[in-house]
Amino acid sequence: MIEQLFMGDQAADPVSFHAVLLGMLLAFLCGQVVAWTYMFTHSGLSYSRTYVNSLVIIPLLVSMVMMVLSNNLITAFGLMALFAIVRFRNILRDTLDTCYILAGITLGMACGTGRYGTAVAGLAVICGILAYLSFTSFGGRHRYDMILNLHWSRPMAELPSFMALLNRHARKALCASQRVHDGESGIDLSYRLLLRDPDRMEDLLDEVRACAGASRVTGLSAQDESEL
Repeated sequence: MIEQLFMGDQAADPVSFHAVLLGMLLAFLCGQVVAWTYMFTHSGLSYSRTYVNSLVIIPLLVSMVMMVLSNNLITAFGLMALFAIVRFRNILRDTLDTCYILAGITLGMACGTGRYGTAVAGLAVICGILAYLSFTSFGGRHRYDMILNLHWSRPMAELPSFMALLNRHARKALCASQRVHDGESGIDLSYRLLLRDPDRMEDLLDEVRACAGASRVTGLSAQDESEL
């Protein structure tokens, strides 16, 4: 019985053990490239390490799903019904949690349809890569120390003088967003700062609050830009 798990699939249209491993490893490499590209090109305020991890895991799971389905229309409808039940009963706010649910469903379907080799290979690869992502903290970034939010009521032509203040405290300052409210003068600004001395964050906030034209000043520490 144990030997059958490693002899390949017992389904009507079996997939070889080596083909399963090759397909999933190739999917992992593709997912890594997509995740790295996302990490290096992401410039918004919202960044999630678990979302980056999901970009690595999802190609693996989709690859395994396609191996389990293998042009089987009945299995495909069964998979759709399972996803509908899970989606209706649970609201998963974390994309990585969704990946775990998808992994459990796919592995169960592989076992239930006689694809024992696919189930064993998929379980080993998925769990190994999830452990790798966890132990290496893959997707974590440390590009900025704080996020500075304020309302600027002076003309935009005078903004360079404010930037000079930021540059005295920060090695790198990036304006991440600008927002104008209807019926209100001025503009809301949000900056991401890599400070020269992270321990002097309060000094920077005090100077910004004392700056003419700056109001509603708030600062958010971002020592590890992994869950913002």
